Amino acid sequence: MISAFRRYLETWVVRGFFLIMVLAFISWGVGDVVRMIGTSTWAAKVGGQTIEGDQLQQAYQRDMAQVTRNMPSGQEPTQAMRSDIAHQALDRLIAQAAMSQELQRLHVVTPDQAVRQAIFAIPAFRGPNGQFDQATFQAVLRNNGLTEPRFVEMMRSDLAQQQLLTAISAGAATPDVLLHPLFQGRFEKRAADMVEFPFAAAPEPPAPTDAELQRWYDNHPDLYTLPEYRRIKAVVLSPQTLARDIPVTDADLQAAYQQRKSQYVTPAKRTAEVISVADEAKAQTLADQWRAGGDWPAMQKAAQEAAGSAITLDNATEREFPDPELARMVFGATPDSVVGPGKGALGWYVVRVTKVASGNEQTFDDVKDKLREQVLAEKAADLMYDRANKVDNVLGSGASLDEMPSDLGLVGVAGTLDAEGNTADGTAAPVPGPTELKTALVKAAFDTQKGDPPRLVEVQTPSTGGSAYYALSVEDVTPPGVKPFDTVKQQVATDWINDARRHVEEQAAAKLLAAVKGGQSLADAATVAGVTVRRTPLVTRGASMEGVPQQLEAPLFALKQGEPTMVETPEGFIVAVPADIVEADPKADPAGYAQVRQAVGRSIGTDLASVFADALRTRAAPRINQPVIDNVSGRGQ
Repeated sequence: MISAFRRYLETWVVRGFFLIMVLAFISWGVGDVVRMIGTSTWAAKVGGQTIEGDQLQQAYQRDMAQVTRNMPSGQEPTQAMRSDIAHQALDRLIAQAAMSQELQRLHVVTPDQAVRQAIFAIPAFRGPNGQFDQATFQAVLRNNGLTEPRFVEMMRSDLAQQQLLTAISAGAATPDVLLHPLFQGRFEKRAADMVEFPFAAAPEPPAPTDAELQRWYDNHPDLYTLPEYRRIKAVVLSPQTLARDIPVTDADLQAAYQQRKSQYVTPAKRTAEVISVADEAKAQTLADQWRAGGDWPAMQKAAQEAAGSAITLDNATEREFPDPELARMVFGATPDSVVGPGKGALGWYVVRVTKVASGNEQTFDDVKDKLREQVLAEKAADLMYDRANKVDNVLGSGASLDEMPSDLGLVGVAGTLDAEGNTADGTAAPVPGPTELKTALVKAAFDTQKGDPPRLVEVQTPSTGGSAYYALSVEDVTPPGVKPFDTVKQQVATDWINDARRHVEEQAAAKLLAAVKGGQSLADAATVAGVTVRRTPLVTRGASMEGVPQQLEAPLFALKQGEPTMVETPEGFIVAVPADIVEADPKADPAGYAQVRQAVGRSIGTDLASVFADALRTRAAPRINQPVIDNVSGRGQ
């Protein structure tokens, strides 16, 4: 057998195979050839579609960026989180692939014009004038790691999916057997007879002894706690801290005002009915007919018979009218009066203004301070970037905050604060900069461990139209504690007295409740107790109404007719009994019934769409390549 094997090895076919293998090992290296054996780049196969690893990588990176932005400063996602995010991203891609295949099967297409309109309607892509802005559009895409062709394709796919899922949801039927109890629960009305036991009506208890106060203090330490405090040191870099290095003149502000004037000026608008004819005599005849009481439909017909036109221009600015002379006539006219004829570039006009919307203008002085902040932020952008790089380099060298150079435009702060950003005396800590920066810095102070090296963090500050930076270190942590008894003795005494009053009223209310449960009517039990019964107004479930304590609303709808309950409010105790129950009538409230039907229909439609999407995924029977997923999430490294 060995001889036969040797003869087989001496054939030219086998020799050629081994020659190829030797060349491959020489060219690529042994390790690379071994690693290539049995590997693949696809993350999943869905029907006839392949989801490549780079597609998953892009989706994963976008999701990771969002998760990282929402995490506390200095905290990194765990490997388990990374794996979950990778699987979620892949599940979304698989669902999209399955849906895409179904759309192709059904020949569902989305016109280019529909995609364009949908993109233009997205608020995030609007510029300062409130219209779609190409530069803003490109910036948002870059920030989210998307190219324009990729985003357009995503929008096209989303719109196609909406068409299909809307059609699926539209088939949702809402049976009356399901609607009726829901309608009853939503629109049933109830009123209660109730008796109040206010804390303020309780008699003054005898003065507590020191032993009683000490015992109260010992039993209620949570009422007298001190929050955790942190002593921090920080440096702040913002347009405001750089202000001394950035001159902003009145000329700069005036130029900025003119550039942004569309933001500060709301032009006047008018709605007008306009008749246009080529002949002055015909225009005069039409004007006289209109002034004599002709209505608009009649005037439209008369204008057509005179070989003219009659149109309505809705809510238009002066510049939006097609003829300057026509605009002058409209904006000079008294509302609801017929004006003309007047000669214009397009013929003779007769007009009537039917609606006026006054314009509004914020003057330069009105917005000067806000403009200064915006211009400062714009001018500071390049300088901030340079200074931030220098600060980052200094911190990266291991320097402490005390060793930061004085010529970088930094402002230092140091002190002790709690998680609300207040100092020990209850005042706000004097952190410089915009509100967004203060919020981020205080949060970071309680997310950072004592001794962690400072690092530079950028914070977006929409209030100033730019961003700012901070770096901080935690020098000391004072854990939560209990205030000493001597410092809160007066507060302890007040709390003790209030609790004694509460106890008196609670006993009185409990006694009345027991009497009603024992068979007495609320009115009789109230007479014995010397209190008054009050009836609340009718109220629906979950709808607050004056005269119905909020704490009573939920129990009221859980009680049977005549069944009592007792609730506590911030002002005292209440004993109540349902006094009036009015069932909801669909015939008497068709609008409410339709409202419930629509809400249930939307819910069922959403469930149908979800079930349909899950069914598509199951039918596609996706195959998963786990090693590629592990490689994307870093588990395989």
